[in-house]
Amino acid sequence: MIERLTMHLSVVDVPAQQSAGSTQYLFNRAPLRHNVMTRLPLGSIAPAGWIRRQLELMASGMVGQMPHISEFLTDENGWLGGEKEGWEEQAYWFRGFYDLAYILQDEALQQTAMRWIEAILGSMQDDGYFGPPKLKDRVGDNGQVLTDFWPHMVMIDALIHHQEATGDARIVPFLSRFFAYCAALPEAQFIPVFDHAAFGDWKPDVQEIRACDMLPHIYWLYNRTGEARLLDVAIRFYRHQRPPNSEYLDSHIVNFTQRFAYPAFFATQTNEPWLLDQAEYWYRQHLASWGQQPRGIFGADEHIRPGFVDPRQGFETCGFGEFAKSFYYLAGLTGQACYADRVEDLLFNHFPAAAMPDFRGVHYLTASNLPQLDGNGKHAYANDYRQLSYSATFYRCCVHNVAMTWPWYTEHLWMAAADGGLVALMYGASTVTAQVAAGRQVQIMQETDYPFRGAVTMRLALASPTAFPLYLRVPAWCEGFAVQINGETLDVAAGPQQFLRIEREWRDGDTVEVTMPMALSVARWPRTGAATVNRGPLSYSLKIGETWRDCGSWEWIEGNMRWDAPDGWPNLEVLPTTPWNYGLCLPEDASSFEVIEHGLTDLQPWMPEHAPIEIRATGKRIPEWTLEPVSGTIQELQESPIRVDGPEEPITLIPLGCARLRISCFPVVADVPHARTWVPATALAVKVAEEVKGMDM
Repeated sequence: MIERLTMHLSVVDVPAQQSAGSTQYLFNRAPLRHNVMTRLPLGSIAPAGWIRRQLELMASGMVGQMPHISEFLTDENGWLGGEKEGWEEQAYWFRGFYDLAYILQDEALQQTAMRWIEAILGSMQDDGYFGPPKLKDRVGDNGQVLTDFWPHMVMIDALIHHQEATGDARIVPFLSRFFAYCAALPEAQFIPVFDHAAFGDWKPDVQEIRACDMLPHIYWLYNRTGEARLLDVAIRFYRHQRPPNSEYLDSHIVNFTQRFAYPAFFATQTNEPWLLDQAEYWYRQHLASWGQQPRGIFGADEHIRPGFVDPRQGFETCGFGEFAKSFYYLAGLTGQACYADRVEDLLFNHFPAAAMPDFRGVHYLTASNLPQLDGNGKHAYANDYRQLSYSATFYRCCVHNVAMTWPWYTEHLWMAAADGGLVALMYGASTVTAQVAAGRQVQIMQETDYPFRGAVTMRLALASPTAFPLYLRVPAWCEGFAVQINGETLDVAAGPQQFLRIEREWRDGDTVEVTMPMALSVARWPRTGAATVNRGPLSYSLKIGETWRDCGSWEWIEGNMRWDAPDGWPNLEVLPTTPWNYGLCLPEDASSFEVIEHGLTDLQPWMPEHAPIEIRATGKRIPEWTLEPVSGTIQELQESPIRVDGPEEPITLIPLGCARLRISCFPVVADVPHARTWVPATALAVKVAEEVKGMDM
């Protein structure tokens, strides 16, 4: 039975914002804005179930094997003390690889990780600079001299996680010396105004765009040393941040996923609420214009472009980890549940399809409507080269940066609350071991098939009865959130994007059972009236038959260059074997869709043949909806409803994350007076050309 006299229940929008003085974890010190939650040290959360399987596949696949297959990770690279430059590729990969090795406790991977740590720490010069010497005093064709800090902004993530995981006493003084170097650098050399054409290299341009990525590192160090000069260094980086390059902040997809959060980063130091509002403004404005598709991605194929707004436009793989990283920081700073929802939207619905099921390759772009992943380099995207087929080496940044994605997700399943409690920020099979109020240790094992099913069981292990608050997040999609403790239902109503706070004396063996009903719903996209089927945290896509085949190496015609996959590492394209051009017949009530549940095995669930959930629906083929003749890109959506003469057919939908070939934004077909007939691709092209010609006149 629940001891009601010792339990206090409340529903809150954010966890407690002020420390009760009993937390064992380091939060922001004055004058920084007090963060509501903080990340637990690396190693506090041990994944299980499908989450652990993703990490194991990363380790056996391209992430773990990258030192053997990437030309950027050879011993000659500057981060290991070699003569080659060493830029973001090494830092991107190592930031994720270190965490992967530590979470899995893989001895071989950990040995590799420590080799890199020792090389990095051993690279510090007398003035406090560390890293590749070629990044320190870069001389351009125009004689300009600068230090390129962008790779350091990435690599310091790994150093911080290493310190938190191991307690390595060298890291704090190491970073103090480095930021002293940053403070002393002459203004002309510190993130100067930059013309990459005159300089002769575009790479130093990135640090001006992403200068505020350094702020969380500086605040982390300040919280441990209290050195006031560090806050001056933070202001210096902030002042050198490049202004918005358009009314959408930044046209580049990865730049945006980082930059939109920078006002909130700096609000940590200024405590100005309008800066928090500005971050949300940039996000909502961007998604409203370019995100007319399910679950938080936006059409960019590297750059947003006027007129390219259809869900066929792609989202760069680097953006998944960087977007999620911004959301993790914002969740900790503000305590708002919406940021956890945004992470789940991205990583459950889109990121799995960015990689091969065995993690032996990724592609550059993932889109919501993408029925063919071919090796063609002439799609209707911003860049004219291969972007859809899978490779372990071709996509310079993404094949390295992908390493952070599942490890960082694992590390943020739980966070520490400022009042000495624990926050179940995201649900997933795992075991967390953490310190709570009064410095006592608690272990909570979480058993769940989430996000495929909405039941979660938590089992607590404690050496002795301990009182502390436990926060349970209610996802944005969830109505009817219910909780039982030791079999007895709590009489409390917590709504979407709130937290249920349970403060009681917890005992060894206590169980908390969470039930989150997953209702079916249909989202309609205002731009075209297209429809997406949703259930719980997942959107659904048409199940399309696949055939995988080698598409060979890529030749860059203009430069006569080739990228060849190393032996045993294929370049693969995926082509459809079943029709994909269906419109959706909408029922009066979405609950009439048939849901079929399958068992969740130890195999990779994020693939069509292992999809744990299927939805039976009805559709009609739209014969005129085809790939465009020249580019092979799927024809854009046309305004619904669409009139189709053909028969209704049963169609199967699977979770969007399981579908590498995908149609998730369906034209709606209906026999109503205002329905339109679909205009074939060639006829539409002629019509558009005539309209443009008429405008010119």
